[in-house]
Amino acid sequence: MQIHPSLHETDRLVQFARSLADETDTMAMSYFRKPLDIEAKADASPVTQADRAIETAMRRHITASFPTHGILGEEHEDARLDADRLWVIDPIDGTKSFLSGMPSFGTLIACLSCGVPEIGVISIPPTGERWTGQNGKPTLFNGTPCHTSGRQTLSEAILYTTSPDNFDPAGLAQFEILSEKVAMRRFGGDCYTYGLLASGHVDLLVEMNLHPYDYMALVPVIEGAGGVITDWDGLPLTLTSEGKVIAAASAALHTEALSALRR
Repeated sequence: MQIHPSLHETDRLVQFARSLADETDTMAMSYFRKPLDIEAKADASPVTQADRAIETAMRRHITASFPTHGILGEEHEDARLDADRLWVIDPIDGTKSFLSGMPSFGTLIACLSCGVPEIGVISIPPTGERWTGQNGKPTLFNGTPCHTSGRQTLSEAILYTTSPDNFDPAGLAQFEILSEKVAMRRFGGDCYTYGLLASGHVDLLVEMNLHPYDYMALVPVIEGAGGVITDWDGLPLTLTSEGKVIAAASAALHTEALSALRR
């Protein structure tokens, strides 16, 4: 995996992340809608040989190119978590969609600098859509800057969550209160809907029980498109966040949604 030596360090990392996504897209599609061996992990979530093979390849490329960088992933043991640069990866975000033939799964790639998500990639192999976020720069959708809808109020907002099954009873009750105030609510999409929010098609996303590999890549993408993404207390997402995530198309919408969740 060749990286141009004259690029600024962060730009080199972005180029590497894109090259990594190119490879994972190809690998994911080689498994998609093919017979798979499905296992249940300790938390009862499914995992396939595709998840493990793709993450193994990702780790190999990261280690070969950046041997001092750390890696946190979903399927294999973490490495060098105390490194200044940490890659946080999810080979297939939306395994349930992937194994049931739904083309809404994706690969998530984040690079953190001293704990702060600096680069984020959402890549959707079946559709060829990709969002790339980099701190201080506009989010790119397939190479072109994109922006959220900028909607300001819940009454106009399209709200998504992946599944009501992912909420605990208290969280689901909060989500239901919020849902009563929006223009429309829909379910499904996994990481795809965060890309759709960055491109202005979805206005509000609320999830719980996520892990760092589920949300770290989303932060630069949403923020670079003009949106806001935090936990349910309005705090920045970190490696130690509780896993409750809210993303909104504007600061005003984010504030109104947080207020509704807290009631």
